Amino acid sequence: MKKFAFVGIVACALASAPSFAQVVVSVAPPPVVVEHPGPPPHEGYVWSGGYHRWDGGRYVWVPGRYVAAPHPHSEWVPAHWAEHHGGWVFVEGHWR
Repeated sequence: MKKFAFVGIVACALASAPSFAQVVVSVAPPPVVVEHPGPPPHEGYVWSGGYHRWDGGRYVWVPGRYVAAPHPHSEWVPAHWAEHHGGWVFVEGHWR
């Protein structure tokens, strides 16, 4: 029984651990889709433009959305694809 509980705890810990593996895609992403967002829903919200997500065989468009700034002088860095060692790596959008 102790062995079963230990295996369960380890499995849960591994399942919740973040994955930091980066996938290098050999196919360049398509041009960004031009979006026309409406006004922000509340003061302090910033538009996070859409991006192309790699699903393992092709790019899929993920539409943009408004995100709430963590503090008044935060700067949103949009998600984007960066060239890396002859391929493309996705960089998540984040606050600076």
